[in-house]
Amino acid sequence: MPQDPTERRVTVTGPPRRTDSHARLRSRGRHSSAHYRPRTEIDEQTTLGHTYVRSLMRSQLRAGLTAFAVLGLLVGPLPLLFAVLPDARRLEWAVLGFGLYAPLVLVARWYVRRAERNERDFVRLVEDR
Repeated sequence: MPQDPTERRVTVTGPPRRTDSHARLRSRGRHSSAHYRPRTEIDEQTTLGHTYVRSLMRSQLRAGLTAFAVLGLLVGPLPLLFAVLPDARRLEWAVLGFGLYAPLVLVARWYVRRAERNERDFVRLVEDR
């Protein structure tokens, strides 16, 4: 008894074509391509993905250069100050031993918070939140 091929049962496996997130996007009036994701662009090393990574690197470099410039302006004039006041040995020790640490800690804290915020913004962009 030959079986008709049209009557065969077929099991289909694969990712669902429509998910709840797509339905929500369509209900809001936004249509997005299912294939466009910044993470995909970065993983596939496309030009757009390269641009995303470069923007993160630039913002991190900008924060680092800003912190370096503030430290340079803070520490750079100290040798000139000490050269102008050669008899102020106690002032040198006070400035180098105590007065410089608080600004250094504040600049370092600012830099770490800025770098973490840049990374958090980048992750939020990549994860499309």
